[in-house]
Amino acid sequence: MFSVTVLGATGSIGQSTLDVLSQHPDKYSIFALTGCRQLQKLAQQSVQQGAKYAVVSDESSAKQLCELIADLKGSTEVIFGENALSEVASNNQVDIVMAAIVGAAGLLPTLSAVESGKKVLLANKESLVMAGSIFMSAVKQNGATLLPIDSEHNAIFQCLPHNYSNKELSVKKLILSASGGPFRTWDEEKIANATPAQACVHPNWSMGRKISVDSASMMNKGLECIEAKWLFDTSMDKIDVLIHPQSIVHSLVQYVDGSVLAQLGNPDMRTPIAHGLAWPERLVSGVEDLNLSEIAQLSFENPDLDKFPCLQLAYNAAKQGGDAPAVLNAANEIAVKAFLDEKVRFSAIAKIVEKTLESFDFYEPESIAAVQDSDNRARVLAETVAKRLGF
Repeated sequence: MFSVTVLGATGSIGQSTLDVLSQHPDKYSIFALTGCRQLQKLAQQSVQQGAKYAVVSDESSAKQLCELIADLKGSTEVIFGENALSEVASNNQVDIVMAAIVGAAGLLPTLSAVESGKKVLLANKESLVMAGSIFMSAVKQNGATLLPIDSEHNAIFQCLPHNYSNKELSVKKLILSASGGPFRTWDEEKIANATPAQACVHPNWSMGRKISVDSASMMNKGLECIEAKWLFDTSMDKIDVLIHPQSIVHSLVQYVDGSVLAQLGNPDMRTPIAHGLAWPERLVSGVEDLNLSEIAQLSFENPDLDKFPCLQLAYNAAKQGGDAPAVLNAANEIAVKAFLDEKVRFSAIAKIVEKTLESFDFYEPESIAAVQDSDNRARVLAETVAKRLGF
């Protein structure tokens, strides 16, 4: 029996994780669930899963959650705050941590899990985008097991040999697939005027609003390229992006002998989640079998960087190095929020990120505090740019 903490339980990844876990009550128990705004959902999850702890961000939310859990006749203890998040991620009773908090907010609790030597299922790509060198050093120093949950990185992980220390000699390219999002076939003028409702309708995946917008702008794929650089200890010139509208081929690894290995499956996050939970074994996930004869055709194309400049901005930030990826991420979070709040047009997302990067003095952060300082300064700058570009 393995004890699990789910960071970000009310989001799409968190919900899929709980679905997989509920299919195997003989193997997994819930130690803690965390959430932010969806308190009713968190209360229901906590009672249904028998969680020992539920964690929210502030005291007011904690009081509301306590009342909701009491109404459901639950016994889950409610705690709150940043320290509480780190505590349930690092507690010595916990074996596995699902890191599924969206954005920069997930960095500290995910790092706490790593520093405690946990098996960490990483769905929070921002941890590596913001603090890749520091984060991966902590993984090695503390003997943590880090398993990628993003479908693309999980696919690459499955296509690499378990012992790939000589990958630089054998692997030629890591190829991350991308659906192209809802605007793949739109022209630039139509994309520029897209609404939040249009951006949040992904053709294949069920995701939260922020990640859906990132997918529509292809910033999500740029962040994933940076994540892949750190996860697989490689350089950006060995990472390619390939548009694959059907989202069946989740990513590929090209070897120097001409072989290309790919991982295929239906677009359902329960597959990589189950893989991470059970690794190195396999586990029933509840996902339907893939039927290629029904799909009939798989198509591929190169990304259009003119239509989707966020992907190029991410590549540029990765090559700049230092705190540039953290600045990229912070500016994007501010820009996406402004767009979802209908304060700027969709086309302004890339412009806000670009202007923030152009105005920033980069350096190499040597601590998490330094990363957070860059993140904070970038947010202030991006907010100024967003106001200037707003309606």
